Amino acid sequence: MIRVQREAFDVGREIAALTAGNTRIGGVASFVGLVRDLGGLRSMTLEHYPGMTERQLELIDAEAHRRWPLEASLIVHRYGRLEPGDPIVLTITASAHRQAAFDSCNFLMDWLKTEAPFWKREEGADGERWVTARADDDAARERWRETG
Repeated sequence: MIRVQREAFDVGREIAALTAGNTRIGGVASFVGLVRDLGGLRSMTLEHYPGMTERQLELIDAEAHRRWPLEASLIVHRYGRLEPGDPIVLTITASAHRQAAFDSCNFLMDWLKTEAPFWKREEGADGERWVTARADDDAARERWRETG
């Protein structure tokens, strides 16, 4: 399941909804990404192209389901203006076994960081700047090419 939204999310409620009634699930893994302030950040604005963004997230999610025996998964990504401490992204994966849940959740985040079409602009004391890709994000994604 994919959602791109302005509103904050409730992690406990999302896990409960995703796993409700499915007794085949033996392990659930989740990741919550937060806006961090490493020095003077006032806000971060995330932009996206509706429709295109959801399609790309669906492709990433489908790849996780192809690689691991998942019972369920969820990607929630926010857009709009966010402040330090606000949640940005939530990934949840559920499987019969914990390792598939752990690995697939990690995979989703590594691919989201490089493949999801979001643009981030930070506003700080020294002005605004667009956030550029980081080499370590690309390296994290590449490790899944080798194992997938």
